[in-house]
Amino acid sequence: MHQKSVPTERLECLDGLRGLLAVYVMLSHMMPFAATPPWLWQPLSHGLAAVDIFFILSGMVIVLSLDSFGYRAGPFLAARVFRIFPVFLVVFLFALAVQPLMIPYHSMPWIKPDSMAHWLWAEGWPSDWLGNITAHLSMTHGLFPDGTWPYVYLGFLGAAWSLSTEWQFYLLAVLAARPGREWCVAWGLLALAAAGLAWNCLAPETWLFSRAFLPNKAHFFALGIASAALMRGQPHSTRIVKFGAVLAAVLAICLAGGVGKTAAPLIWTLCLAAQMQASRLLRPLSAVLRCRALLWLGAVSYCLYLVNEPLQKLLGLGLAFLAAGHPVLFSALWLPLAALLPVGAAWWLHSAIEQPALKWGKRFVKRPMALGPALNSP
Repeated sequence: MHQKSVPTERLECLDGLRGLLAVYVMLSHMMPFAATPPWLWQPLSHGLAAVDIFFILSGMVIVLSLDSFGYRAGPFLAARVFRIFPVFLVVFLFALAVQPLMIPYHSMPWIKPDSMAHWLWAEGWPSDWLGNITAHLSMTHGLFPDGTWPYVYLGFLGAAWSLSTEWQFYLLAVLAARPGREWCVAWGLLALAAAGLAWNCLAPETWLFSRAFLPNKAHFFALGIASAALMRGQPHSTRIVKFGAVLAAVLAICLAGGVGKTAAPLIWTLCLAAQMQASRLLRPLSAVLRCRALLWLGAVSYCLYLVNEPLQKLLGLGLAFLAAGHPVLFSALWLPLAALLPVGAAWWLHSAIEQPALKWGKRFVKRPMALGPALNSP
């Protein structure tokens, strides 16, 4: 018998968390270009940890979405296409137009040769541009070893590397997820992550995969699936113990990359507890995550995550010529504009592209009778 699903109210704390993560990623992309002291930008230099939390959130939402589609692969994957591709295609075309523009680093002498800024803004079209574009459009750019196709996962639109990881997870979830098997799928993903960790330790360097390869991120999706299973009805001791076991395994895998890698699952667990109102001590955190500003940013978070990097690059080119090597003038203009313009563009993309595509997708993809109501499924 299919176990009782979670109720149908919004996951407002986690919606707010989504908005906070998108803003953090945007800030992590813009701060390396400003002439600011290290103590100001270093706390904002952990954008990859924010993406890891996005993966955890995706693991939870996708299993609930599969539930709402009765675990039917066709309707679920079609809904994912309408959810992901319309905004991606628009931003990807914009990124293609921005890609050939050369960065006037000579006009920004405060950016040192070893700065992360040089990794964020690519210059010029790659020689294998057609294959690169094809890999991105098919979402396969995370499947190539570094020795076979170096840095293909970052080509043109750097943030899109995570979309390839997402699609690898979608396909695996369609094959493996079934009613009542959430814990089994979570442990299967943990086994996949362990295999990926072993591969990274033993394989030749030319056969190592990028962070966009699912085994390198599978443990985060596993924690999201375990979170969905935990939230089905009122948590009882058995589900709490199972969730704790999955969390412990995730933390162990993260520790292989250093203590700092444990930040994502720990922050997620704290926000999940706030959503579930597990303690009065978490009420302030719950109130912050439920505030209107973060909920609004959560609604536009996917658009903001994709568009901020190419738009900031275009803005940076203009400001570099305007500031003519003056770091204070550049930073004074850059810091507000590099934050406000992407947010405005994200709102336009959400209103003009994302929302109409989702409405059209709902008419095109007939949602079958679900096995149980799913919470906040996209």
